[in-house]
Amino acid sequence: MNVTVENLAPCKKLVRVEVEAQKVDETLDSVTKDFQREAAFPGFRPGKAPREMVVRKYSKDIEDESKRKLISTAYKEAIEAQKFDVLGYPDIEEIQFARGQPLQFAATIETAPEFQLPEYKGLPAKVEARSVTDADVDRAVELLRDQQSSFNKVERAVQTDDIAVVNYTGTSEGKPLTEIAPTAKGLTEHKNFWVDTGSKSFIPGFAEQLLGANAGDKRTVQVEFPADFVTPQLAGKKATYEVDVVEVKEKVPAPLDDGFAKNYGAENLEKLRAGVRKDLENELKFKRDKTIRNQIIRALLDRVQFDLPESAVAQQTRNVVYEIVQENTKRGISRQLIEDQKEQIFSAATSNAKERVKVAFLLRNIAEKEDIKVSEAEIANRINSLAAIYQIPPQQFAKDLQKRNGLIEIFDQIMNEKVIDLLQQNAKLEEVPLAEGGNPS
Repeated sequence: MNVTVENLAPCKKLVRVEVEAQKVDETLDSVTKDFQREAAFPGFRPGKAPREMVVRKYSKDIEDESKRKLISTAYKEAIEAQKFDVLGYPDIEEIQFARGQPLQFAATIETAPEFQLPEYKGLPAKVEARSVTDADVDRAVELLRDQQSSFNKVERAVQTDDIAVVNYTGTSEGKPLTEIAPTAKGLTEHKNFWVDTGSKSFIPGFAEQLLGANAGDKRTVQVEFPADFVTPQLAGKKATYEVDVVEVKEKVPAPLDDGFAKNYGAENLEKLRAGVRKDLENELKFKRDKTIRNQIIRALLDRVQFDLPESAVAQQTRNVVYEIVQENTKRGISRQLIEDQKEQIFSAATSNAKERVKVAFLLRNIAEKEDIKVSEAEIANRINSLAAIYQIPPQQFAKDLQKRNGLIEIFDQIMNEKVIDLLQQNAKLEEVPLAEGGNPS
């Protein structure tokens, strides 16, 4: 067998293969015998029909099967001999096949990038010197008290921390908001809406303009939607709301006692505070780990440059575009606006995809160098955990994964997590002062 290789582009090669004529004839004869054993012809017992009769009837099938076997075997041997790390499937073309002649074909393949791993131990990361304090626990407990508040109707003007029950209609530039953002019906008109004057969770500036109003009063409220508003069509726009104050309610937080604690499954207030502290510590650790991991991945990316396979980037770009479109759709962005922004979306997706692909190859090579493995038990445990989240029987969930090659994704997820764990364990951490006003919650 003769093999020649031509580099077409980074990570892309053209492999030309020639198989000896003798091997072609031997394979044709072998496949013909296979067909002869299985062929059924009137007047002949199975497998006893003359060879010439079998060849005459099945010549095309015999040729196709012989060609398939030869190309499959020759391609595999050629790749192994060249020690190529092939991605995906080859594009086979330029096939020349005939009895008594050498088989020739060309395979266009993409290969994993070849690069020198940078030093990946001791990657730098900064982490804030944070810890959970009694004040943090106090704030969290107060939030829980707030959730258990009762609301009593009062006959007085609206004060900070009251609930103003209102009816409102909103316009911008004289038009209902739904003409600008069709999905924003709740922002355009609402009856008996509860506005918490101690919270800024509604439109910024709205609640403050209700202070001092009594039940039965009317107010004209002017607002400007922030640039990062959840409904993009309204971002940065000014709006006018005509508001009728229906009722004023005073918020009364739940009493801070053991009875309150039992509402959250704790025996008493002391154990509730201990549970809250543990939750805050877990949250702080999660955020800290995420910050460290993001920094060490960025540091790793910056330490090496190499070409990426076009098909891997293209596939990942499609994935990212889909994610962006899905996220924008959930946020209420119209199809037309998404279509208008398709160039920006594609550009952002391509940049993101290149980083994802680069990270994937870096982590894969580190795993190989460190001999990091993923066991069947680890895959089974992950499947069981995911099945529990989605409330699907584990066996059914595993079958669904197999149908869409999802087991490979599970394997890659676990492998990447183990490699990143290694990087984090060996990272060079620098503790920095807590940012002003920062707290772990």
